[in-house]
Amino acid sequence: MSVDGERAEHAAEGADEPGWDVDPENDSAAVVAALGHQLKLWREAAGLRPAEFGAAIGYGENLIYKVEGGKRIPRPEFLDKVDEVLGAGGKIAAMKKDIAEARYPKKVRDLAKLEAQAVEVGAYGNHNLHGLLQTEEYARALIETWRPAYSEDEVERMVAARMARRPIFDRSPAPALTFVQEEVTLAVPSEAEWSCASSLNACWR
Repeated sequence: MSVDGERAEHAAEGADEPGWDVDPENDSAAVVAALGHQLKLWREAAGLRPAEFGAAIGYGENLIYKVEGGKRIPRPEFLDKVDEVLGAGGKIAAMKKDIAEARYPKKVRDLAKLEAQAVEVGAYGNHNLHGLLQTEEYARALIETWRPAYSEDEVERMVAARMARRPIFDRSPAPALTFVQEEVTLAVPSEAEWSCASSLNACWR
């Protein structure tokens, strides 16, 4: 079955596509609510009911209600499709960056801003690789060992937040980076052990 066919099937069943639930304690919830309000205005201006709109863009009606109600953070491809179907001329798709950042807790966004401005970063890790050195696989394996256990949605949100800090390695000019890791962080058996070497290689290749 093609991707479009799968989406049509999801839409017909009223199923949700992947996205992220909004944390009401996150100060960026207002951004998601504003997006939802704008989507509803655009949809109504086009004369489409939620079910019709969902079918047109290939997503479930339930997801449309959640996004418009500010309760669900949509993926970038959702906004691209909405922009295309509603003929918004890029006005909706332009919100992708703000919406993507809305997934992350405020402390993560603040930390990313500091790292983006830093000229030197020094870090010490004594029980696992520092967050900036972790690959997506390592971060996910590590977070999945935490107790109490997190839901799949929460794990993905935390992994995405950690990966959002990695652009520091692509900055030009690059900041001076110094990492001191205890030997145990490179040798201790864990579910994340297999990806430890790849994490370091990904940072220093």
